[in-house]
Amino acid sequence: MAAPEMTAADVGEFLTLMDHLGIGIWLDGGWAVDACLGAQTRRHGDLDIIVQQHDAPAAVAALHDRRYRPVPGDEATAWNFVLGDEAGHLIDIDVVAVDAGGHGIYGPPDNGQCYPAAALAGTGWIGGREVACISPPWLVRLHTGYAVDADDWADVSALCERFDIPVPEDYQRFQQPHRG
Repeated sequence: MAAPEMTAADVGEFLTLMDHLGIGIWLDGGWAVDACLGAQTRRHGDLDIIVQQHDAPAAVAALHDRRYRPVPGDEATAWNFVLGDEAGHLIDIDVVAVDAGGHGIYGPPDNGQCYPAAALAGTGWIGGREVACISPPWLVRLHTGYAVDADDWADVSALCERFDIPVPEDYQRFQQPHRG
């Protein structure tokens, strides 16, 4: 049996819901990569989003109305959590407070974590719809610092090639040596 998938149609329905509620979100993760590339490149098990703190309660309530519930996890916090429905659709939510400089403060301000304004300046396309997303250079940066896998390499290599971004050191093992 195949694992649940967050399809382009599922993403479109979610985006329509957020638009209807007047809630702006940014895509992150695999769907942000595909939005920047302008086409779906692989199957996605979830949808990663960033929502502003003042919009988070309404977004969560709307998802609860559609039978999404918290997915238990050891790392769930008030600023990062996952909601899932009975069909296995997962939405991974990062909550930020956007400051005067346009930076998305992630978690308690004293922890120093944020999405820089340049990271929140990306746009892309899913199903003919323009979407806000993490910008390509920041998608590449955010795909480092952990044990990367083949999906990560597929995302990063496509972004690096399309947007002329240097391949991070974390991915050197995936590159083929040049033969002349």
